[in-house]
Amino acid sequence: MLKTKRRRLFFDIETSYCIGWFWRPGYKLNISSGNIIKQAGIICICYKWEDEKETHFLHWDSKQCDKKILQKFIKVANESDEMIGHNGDRFDLAWIRTRCLYHGIEMFPNYKTIDTLKISRSKFKFPDNKLNTIAKYLGIGQKIKTEHGLWDKVIMDKCPKSLDSMIKYCKWDVILLEKVFKVMRLHLEPKTHYGVTFGHDRKGCPECGSEDLRTVRRKTTATGLKKIQYQCKECNTHHTKTDNGIKNSKNI
Repeated sequence: MLKTKRRRLFFDIETSYCIGWFWRPGYKLNISSGNIIKQAGIICICYKWEDEKETHFLHWDSKQCDKKILQKFIKVANESDEMIGHNGDRFDLAWIRTRCLYHGIEMFPNYKTIDTLKISRSKFKFPDNKLNTIAKYLGIGQKIKTEHGLWDKVIMDKCPKSLDSMIKYCKWDVILLEKVFKVMRLHLEPKTHYGVTFGHDRKGCPECGSEDLRTVRRKTTATGLKKIQYQCKECNTHHTKTDNGIKNSKNI
């Protein structure tokens, strides 16, 4: 059965810190991995599907074990066409993969990802590349204010109310992430031809499948390959087609 909508998954995680032995604080002191008495884990995972209202959440159990939430989330991730995170490649997904390896949970070797931090660094010049800064700069909101003490209450005190506050904080980050992505979208290179996914001809728009396209410009590469840039009248996406079909589609 053909899919009827994009399966873009927006996600974010909150992690605990390591607990270990040290004799005094100070600058440039070395604490080796051998001093760790409790490894860091994933406190919660929040996620939502593109254009859906509900933002879902998973959190570690009463023993602060993250195995079950990882098992559940991997089933969700495996259903996605694209996973979107802010620093998702180097942080969130790397953390998830590491903890899955620790618990012996199977994952796909690769997931199709879109990292808005990488996009921010490569295509734009914001004051800085933090999600909060980008959202405030674009006038679409800002992160919920929180303090380091919230992690202490969740990790050390096992406070249920503090855990609820952290989940709320994480859920809003996911919502903010989707808003930022929506603004950036027309500048991104598509990684999935959703038109084909929806059962349309591959000549249509990669983003929505519409064949109502406007020719923007024609160009010829140094090797003599002719390309035509189109803009979809339905979703405004720009993409490029070659004479042999869609070889190099991108949003400009």
